[in-house]
Amino acid sequence: MSESMAPATADRVLDLLREPPGTPDVSAGYLDLLGPSAKAPPSLAQSVMESTFLPRIYEKVWRPVGFNLAKGWPLGPDTAEEHAMARDWLGLSHPGYAARPPATVLDVACGPGNVTRALAAGIGPEGLVVGLDASESMLARAVADTDPGADVRYVRGDAVDLPFRDGAFDAVCCFGALYLFDDPWTAVDGMTRVLKPGGRLVILTSRRPAPLPSARLGGELLRRATGFTVFGDREVTEALADRGFTAIRQRRYPLMQVVGGSRSPR
Repeated sequence: MSESMAPATADRVLDLLREPPGTPDVSAGYLDLLGPSAKAPPSLAQSVMESTFLPRIYEKVWRPVGFNLAKGWPLGPDTAEEHAMARDWLGLSHPGYAARPPATVLDVACGPGNVTRALAAGIGPEGLVVGLDASESMLARAVADTDPGADVRYVRGDAVDLPFRDGAFDAVCCFGALYLFDDPWTAVDGMTRVLKPGGRLVILTSRRPAPLPSARLGGELLRRATGFTVFGDREVTEALADRGFTAIRQRRYPLMQVVGGSRSPR
């Protein structure tokens, strides 16, 4: 058993699942719920995320360069500011603060765990951040880059069909992945389901900068060719409103947007 998934902490993750496996596979340092029978990535964009090369450059090159440019660098927020915003919108605290909540947080499509670890810096000692991804190569990198003593655990699972029980998490984050899902709205349904009433959700995703028909057509052609979806300014906010979220807010950048809200307490 990997040092990164000791029995006690594995039990904490198992307690969050709808159907815990009888014999959990944690041999790679994360809980593997997909196994060797997992289906192949269905799109070009997802195939890139499943590659063995991308995890090596993701945190230091791919994400800071690509995302920061999409957010309008140097005017938009850098990676550190983005992480601080995620903690703030999710109701977490900041590194070094004494009053950090013992929250249970889910990072959907966590990749190599860069956001997962940033969220963990904002929770108290009794809290837990679970990073979920389908990519073995991404999770291998996440485990390697995460302190075994941190309140972080990783799960290999389906981000569109989340394996967790209803209302398992105080907060849910999905940064830089919704545009890769074949069915993003089913994914949002799942994030809503696993969130406690009153819990907070934050999504960082793509943004279509112009409402022109040509922009929509271009976005549809891109989706069909690569599996990458470009969302309009109102699509994600309306999706949250339709699912009963309140206190919805949005921050728009040239090619990206951050959308957050609180699940209705009822």
